[in-house]
Amino acid sequence: MHDAPLIIRNVVARAVVAPISRPVRTAMGTIPAAPLVLLDVHTEQGVTGSAYLFAYTPVTLGPLVKLAENLGELLKGKRVVPFERIKELDLHFRLLGTQGLLGMVLSGLDMAFWDILGKAAGKPVVALLGGEPKPIRAYDSYGFVDPVADAAQIQRSLDQGFRGIKIKVGADTLAQDIASVGAVRRMIGPDIALMLDFNQSLGPTEACHRIGSLADFDPYWIEEPVSAQDLQGHARVRASTRVPIQTGENWWFPRDMQRAVSAGASDVVMVDMMKIGGITGWMAAAAQADAASLPLSSHIFVEASAHALPVTPTCDWLEYLDFAGAILESPYEVRNGTVCARGDGLGIAWNEDAVSRYAVQ
Repeated sequence: MHDAPLIIRNVVARAVVAPISRPVRTAMGTIPAAPLVLLDVHTEQGVTGSAYLFAYTPVTLGPLVKLAENLGELLKGKRVVPFERIKELDLHFRLLGTQGLLGMVLSGLDMAFWDILGKAAGKPVVALLGGEPKPIRAYDSYGFVDPVADAAQIQRSLDQGFRGIKIKVGADTLAQDIASVGAVRRMIGPDIALMLDFNQSLGPTEACHRIGSLADFDPYWIEEPVSAQDLQGHARVRASTRVPIQTGENWWFPRDMQRAVSAGASDVVMVDMMKIGGITGWMAAAAQADAASLPLSSHIFVEASAHALPVTPTCDWLEYLDFAGAILESPYEVRNGTVCARGDGLGIAWNEDAVSRYAVQ
């Protein structure tokens, strides 16, 4: 237990491209492996906080690493107080704005700050937030599926106890979407939640048309049918269907969420830890979701999300899409379809042999 103030010494950032168990094929492209930036915030007291960023494409790895290192220079000598540090950095970059790559790094640093506090206290982050580790129901997240080739994998998900399966839609034709969704629904039966994700691939008119044809398969939600920034388009799609509309993974910080909630853009919301502002931003988003009575789920970042969801009043689902497992000393596991937080901190420790193996210079 550290009673003295924790002072930031430096930030170390490293790039890796980690293998994943199955490629994620979406309407907007394929993710064959996970380009990650590993962040370590070292303190003068010897406590190190760790987090990672999902870079989406290897093209952004170099800029993200350099940006994190540059921000480390701004943070050197500062106390590890997440709320104050993020407030300070938000003001520092007010003219530029805190979206995009900068927002990703700010959120990742916030996660690392909370990891430091948890490790220093000898507690999981969820306990610092006023909660306790508890199993959160998870759904297994797929890309486009081939009902024949992927049948064994989907059955394995069911055998692991998942009560929800998400697949990507938005194929070249509606007929292809109908065939895929229908086959998966028959495979998993009527009692498993089936989420459908368009990954922003449609315009509002086409989205209304396709969702009308897919509604008979009883989707649990339809995710991002149109551009994430098209809040009116989402509201229009939402008004056209009885199927719940899900959006939120591309909101930048809680103010973006406020705009979307005000526009009536979705029935349920999904928060991305790396875009919403880390743990600190998540808590503000969770309060908004509670005030608006909107069920809130997580987007990727299994480890940090497992700590934030138990203290989210409208907690819904944890998305299980394990991008970091290959470079973690002890990856988070699914137990009977649930994921549970662990600590100290966020429960993240790097497997340095794997980090060296998958490193990108």
